[in-house]
Amino acid sequence: MPLGNPDKTSISERAVRLEARTGVEVVAAVVGRCDAYPDIPWKAFALFSGLSLLAASLWHPDAVLGGLTFLLGGAAAALATVFLPGFARLFLDAARREAETRQYAASFFLANDLTRTQRRSAILILVGVFERTVVILADSGIRERIAEADLQEIIARMTPQLAAGRIAPALRDGLDALEALLAAKGFAGGGTDEIAQEVFEEKGA
Repeated sequence: MPLGNPDKTSISERAVRLEARTGVEVVAAVVGRCDAYPDIPWKAFALFSGLSLLAASLWHPDAVLGGLTFLLGGAAAALATVFLPGFARLFLDAARREAETRQYAASFFLANDLTRTQRRSAILILVGVFERTVVILADSGIRERIAEADLQEIIARMTPQLAAGRIAPALRDGLDALEALLAAKGFAGGGTDEIAQEVFEEKGA
């Protein structure tokens, strides 16, 4: 998984400090893949088999050779999407990445009962590693005082680190920005720690 033990410890400690200062329960989740994306290998096969056939016909217009090139080129590309995440992401548009990560985050929020806090004051920061996408979900007690645009600014701050595959620094940047936002909006410490685990890692789909 992307986080080693030192990273998990540092992020957890950072989250605990945020909670102590603001009284908000924060959970960071790192998910390997938010969907299986079974269509990606097929998209790669279709594109590269066509390109391979075109190249073969221009170089040596032989039907048998063209057929073999068609199959081998497509199969190689499809296989590459399984072992090379960066290559596979080329076949996944931004809207799909956002939608799948947001759907996973919503399911995670409910499955881990993050609505159970007394003041409905939980916030989830979920990172889709394959998707290179962040979703921040806040419970109703937070949404009453913080706009979605504010959360998008935090995501924008995390994005450069995440785009480079630096998951732990992205989360630390996000927690720093979130604490500053919550403090500016008047959130203050107090109460008990209602969600003991601050950092989760999941393989995902």
